Amino acid sequence: MLPKPPATHNVRLVLVTKLHEAMTRLNNRVAKELPSQICFTLTKQELIIMALDEEETMARESPAVYKNVIKLRIVKFTKMLLEDWIQEVMKHLNTRYYNSELGQQQKLEDTPPPINADLNLTVKDEIALANELVTPLKGLEEHGYVTTLPKEKDVESARKGIDVSKGWEVCDRCSTRFQVFPGRHVDGTLASGGECKYHPIRPSYPRRKRTDQITGSSDVYYPCCGEAVGASRGCTTAKTHVYKFSDRNRLAAVLQFKETPLQPDDKKHDPVSFDCEMGYTTLGMELVRLTAVSWPEGRELVDILVKPMGELLDLNSRYSGVFPEHYASATLYGTAVKGKGPLQETGGETKALQYVESPAAAREVLFSFLQPDTPLIGHAIDNDLNACRIIHPTVIDTVILYPHPRRLPMRMSLKALAKTYLKRDIQTGGDQGHDSKEDAIATGDLVRIKAGQKWKKLKYQGWKLQDGKLIAPPKS
Repeated sequence: MLPKPPATHNVRLVLVTKLHEAMTRLNNRVAKELPSQICFTLTKQELIIMALDEEETMARESPAVYKNVIKLRIVKFTKMLLEDWIQEVMKHLNTRYYNSELGQQQKLEDTPPPINADLNLTVKDEIALANELVTPLKGLEEHGYVTTLPKEKDVESARKGIDVSKGWEVCDRCSTRFQVFPGRHVDGTLASGGECKYHPIRPSYPRRKRTDQITGSSDVYYPCCGEAVGASRGCTTAKTHVYKFSDRNRLAAVLQFKETPLQPDDKKHDPVSFDCEMGYTTLGMELVRLTAVSWPEGRELVDILVKPMGELLDLNSRYSGVFPEHYASATLYGTAVKGKGPLQETGGETKALQYVESPAAAREVLFSFLQPDTPLIGHAIDNDLNACRIIHPTVIDTVILYPHPRRLPMRMSLKALAKTYLKRDIQTGGDQGHDSKEDAIATGDLVRIKAGQKWKKLKYQGWKLQDGKLIAPPKS
């Protein structure tokens, strides 16, 4: 019995049932496909015990993010290879029935240590160090960062260009030329060109080998389907073509940028880590979800859906994790009663989402947690700031903190950084898309690692932390 359950009994029952179902499928496959490994086939009762043990472990160790953790575990089981499943069974059997010390040792090896546990840093200490990690954006405008308000004459020029183009765009997925109709065409359509056939994942280029001169180089292929480039138009079909643009003046022509204002309370606000999800509309790519968490704790500040300004063409659910049913069941942000959100395939998300009426409204919600000097944390933060049309002077971008070996415009993915530095698997939802809160927390935790590294250097130089303030060493 847990002293404080991480979720209601009904929610936990739904989740552990899904966990058990995923395990049962793997167990049945071992019995059918690997007769030589029949010794690792569990009985019905053993499967139930394994599922209950897994669920209890996650409930005890990760109560704050219990639902996210168990959802990711379920997804991992649905994609797991049988060889990996056998390793999971061995680990479970060692822990529960055989050599418990071996199981505990394996568990300790698999569990990453708490961030900065050896430094004894308080929340205030980490916040003080965050100011030492601010990444100036001046000089990075060519890489998509907007640091000044676009001039009205340039914005007006962009508007005229949009009018002259008469809605003709290039599809972001298949590169087809098509026409978009904001407000709908006379026949009711939002875009021309019919269906969009495309590959959802970029081509993969096999590494060159010394034998390529003799055997020939391997074909460039699409990881999503294994097809060689040029073999077909695509393996995925969408109802319509979509487009996006990144020119700052054209972005401002849709919604002008705004600098972070001073808040009336005039108080210093703690750092915020945030993540945005975008979907395709008749006005390009727009904000559809905004999530912000406190830093360094990772406590949720806001998680809202956003109604875009243009008509929706595609919610980009494979990446955004936002589906039409989420909008259908959401209630207006700030209302006392929340609606019941739909159960998500990634394990049973029961949280009810709320929405705001426009990207501008979402921007104001985010502003309420910020002062101009509040560190705002994000990964490839130019994308998130541009989606919100925000110019913020105090930014920590993990793309800059963890630079790609070839530097900008090349960028390390958040998924790769989380795996390398946090020993954490994220963005494993497959077709169910990303979890924006998970991404925001992972981004914040990457900054925590850098804060710890920064403190080690400062401490060596004689700096001290006192009451959440950095104290410089005395001058010699």
